[in-house]
Amino acid sequence: MTISIWRYSHLALAVVSSLFLIVASVTGIILAVEPITHQSKGFAVQNLEEVSLATTMEAIKENYDEVFSLEIEPSGFVKASVLTEDFETRDIYINPSTAQNLGEVSKRPEIYSFATNLHRSLFLKSIGRFFVGLVSFLLFIIASTGIFLLAKRQGGLKKFFSKVQKEYFEMRYHVILSRILFIPILIIALTGVYLSAEKFDLLPEATPKTQNTPISKESQTFENLSEIPFFKETMLSKVRKVDFPFSEAPEDYFHIALQDKEVQLNQQTGTIVRSNSYPFIVFASRLSMTLHTGEGNVVWSIILLIASASILFFMYSGFVMTLKRRKKVSATPKMPHKDECEFIILVGSETGTTFAFATRLYNALTLAKKQVYLSELNNYTTYAKAKHLIVLTATYGEGEAPTNARKFETILQTIQQPNKISYAVIGFGSLEYPDYCQFAINVDILLQEKTNFQGVLPLYKINNANFTDFKKWVVKWTEKTNVPLKIEPPKQKKTLHKIPLKVIQRTALNSDNTFLLRLKPKRKTTFTSGDLLAVFPNNSDIARQYSIARIGDEIVLSIKKHAFGRGSSYLYNLKEGAVFKAAIETNPTFHFPKKTKNAVLISNGTGIAPFLGMVNENSNATINLLWGGRSINSAQIYDAILDAENLKTHDITILKCFSREKNKQYVQDLVIQQSDAILKTIANGGVLMLCGSLAMQHGVLDVLEQLLKEKSNKTLDVLIHNGQLKMDCY
Repeated sequence: MTISIWRYSHLALAVVSSLFLIVASVTGIILAVEPITHQSKGFAVQNLEEVSLATTMEAIKENYDEVFSLEIEPSGFVKASVLTEDFETRDIYINPSTAQNLGEVSKRPEIYSFATNLHRSLFLKSIGRFFVGLVSFLLFIIASTGIFLLAKRQGGLKKFFSKVQKEYFEMRYHVILSRILFIPILIIALTGVYLSAEKFDLLPEATPKTQNTPISKESQTFENLSEIPFFKETMLSKVRKVDFPFSEAPEDYFHIALQDKEVQLNQQTGTIVRSNSYPFIVFASRLSMTLHTGEGNVVWSIILLIASASILFFMYSGFVMTLKRRKKVSATPKMPHKDECEFIILVGSETGTTFAFATRLYNALTLAKKQVYLSELNNYTTYAKAKHLIVLTATYGEGEAPTNARKFETILQTIQQPNKISYAVIGFGSLEYPDYCQFAINVDILLQEKTNFQGVLPLYKINNANFTDFKKWVVKWTEKTNVPLKIEPPKQKKTLHKIPLKVIQRTALNSDNTFLLRLKPKRKTTFTSGDLLAVFPNNSDIARQYSIARIGDEIVLSIKKHAFGRGSSYLYNLKEGAVFKAAIETNPTFHFPKKTKNAVLISNGTGIAPFLGMVNENSNATINLLWGGRSINSAQIYDAILDAENLKTHDITILKCFSREKNKQYVQDLVIQQSDAILKTIANGGVLMLCGSLAMQHGVLDVLEQLLKEKSNKTLDVLIHNGQLKMDCY
């Protein structure tokens, strides 16, 4: 069965049963509160297994003229129905050892009675009970299909609880809460189905096994109930209810419901007259009721309350996810016929995110007066006039194709294009998963093997739907094809909260036109090294981002002033004491891990900025800082911060290299020199962090990849997945 069928079933069942699920969830929340409030009265007896039935019966007979019944609730409360001195029948909670009145049994609040009737039958009696049972069954199927989809999304059952990829709020918590609350929701659904089946007599008949005991004339009689052996041997923890005889006549018996059977007891001889053992079906019914209502267990009641509330959230988040997916997929504009188009865009998308990028590319090509055809990879066919093929695809599960691309490999082998086609493949995924862009890799290999396809660019991977990376690919593709494109940027996801910052210090420019800027927030603000400062030059709507070093309570930035750089020029022109507004954006993927004891920090140029703060903040870690600049003068601007005296409590090694001095070196040369320290850091579970230019990143990653291949059983993907390789390059 394909993923699309599972997803369609999951959605269709949720839509069909939505109204009933809302009613059931809301009433379920209300009813889950009842056991909690009941237990809060504090009448529960903790040592029921130590108090005999004889002790309680003797105490209760001494305190009350007449006793009608005694009941031990699942809550641990001992309830008695008694006749008082004023000849009033009262239901009270008692101390089973002394029969002390702990409080009266109050009438059940109307809201719970109303919620119970609505929850069980929708006030429609048998018809309502049928619908409730049906909806419980549908909830079971919805939960099961949802877990199947979740397992596929996470890459299999073994990775079911692996880190959740960053998504919008509804999708992220739909996944997180599903993993946590799947079992409680499944229990609610199954017990609901069971209890409904029980009401309609669809279960095997619960016929008790009856055993009669003849009464012997020689049986001993007892004047006091407390002397009867059965009462002395039976602890309250085994008792559910005792109905007392109406009179002292021998034919009036005690009717006693135990946990596993019911007995009738002669009140004079203490002989068991009749015993009815419960069949398995009774225990199953009792367990189902307890699990479905939470009666007697506060913790389980709270879990049921949360699970019932989560169903409402799942309905909301599920519909939001569906609308977003449909909106992205349906955003494809009207296009020419496939055989009229020179440019073909094919998409593999599971959630619709990749379709959004494909649509932007389609719009840009259309704006450039090109004939473009956009479709799914499953719809691959012949294209009479095609010259360019662009594939944008995500990866699903363990390197698998998205639903709308699962047929592509098979179709590709059966179709011969009428002309030669240039192609490019863009993979979308997350570095947090080991099968990063694996399906895109597979597609690229398949196209390489086709003789009439010619690659324009190497496979390009984009992490976490990063729009900046997508624009970089567009620039490269434009250079190869001479087709100028203007890509529409995505809408701003959030409004950044600006705070006032005071300029504490601004250094002069060094030989590389770089300067340091020290800032102090004017109000209490949470931030750390590796976060980003979003600056809006002259109240511009477009933010310029700079990586933050936190030193004390101050923000330190390392900035290269560009001749026509609006952001860098704006910041350089700020005088000491000036106050301006900017926003701090958290960047958790580039924070120094709290428990890390070993780290190698690799940077060039102004990429050293966050590391200036990290080496100051993490005195308990062994740190190797590798930095590359142009000249010795380039490094002097950082000397005061990295001064050995300031870092005397730190186990830190600082190595610098310079590309324009006599002994020319680059950062990757330092990586080779420090290969033993790097391998040791990796082996000890430490972290490698890269910050600086993309060119530096690519060079360092090439060296690291070769180093790991020769001397380690780990790969770059493994390091990234384990959180041992963090990058923030530009």
